[in-house]
Amino acid sequence: MYVYGKNVAKEVLQKKTPIKKAYIYENFKDEDILNELKKVSIPCKFMDKKALDNIENGNHQGIILDIEDYKYYSLDKILDKDIIVILDHLEDPHNFGAIIRTCEAAGITSIIIPKDRSIKVNATVMKTSVGTLEDVNICMVTNLVNAIKTLKENGFWIIGTDMEGTNYKKIDYQGKIAIVIGNEGKGLSRLTKENCDFIAKIPMYGKVNSLNASVAAALVIYEAVMNR
Repeated sequence: MYVYGKNVAKEVLQKKTPIKKAYIYENFKDEDILNELKKVSIPCKFMDKKALDNIENGNHQGIILDIEDYKYYSLDKILDKDIIVILDHLEDPHNFGAIIRTCEAAGITSIIIPKDRSIKVNATVMKTSVGTLEDVNICMVTNLVNAIKTLKENGFWIIGTDMEGTNYKKIDYQGKIAIVIGNEGKGLSRLTKENCDFIAKIPMYGKVNSLNASVAAALVIYEAVMNR
């Protein structure tokens, strides 16, 4: 997996994440990063900007690292948690990264995502999550509804988020809970919604009728954490 940017490079080096190779702009000036790469004997290839853009067309800031793909957790490893966040086919990596960061800030360490039709952990997610990805366990499941049923069998209440439901401030967040955040455009899928125990709604008082997925997630996550 390619990751990029100075801050991400510093994070990867600080956490001693294994690096296969570094691709660096020929006029790269950050001596701290260069020295750290040299210290741990990472193979470095110096290139012009066009060559770097061909590898990763994001805002790479002159450095791209080739690291091992993210290792997802299995569902059975997170069943002992008190709060889990489920992302129902989220597509935007910026939303995913922001939700990871919110979870870490709120003390939530587990997120479930489906294998198909969903954003995976990639360079943008890693950059947006700003150093928190390694502190939150991402679990990938083949079937989201089956995962929800397993959570229920292990004592979890499932709280979906949607435009129609109970005001999110009036939901009971006691006990083991899983908070489900829907797709940016379609919201919760039908089967996922049918398997929720409660549906939490965030009231809209202005002209817009919905919030960005990561903003909605932050509101419900903190409401749950603060009312336990």
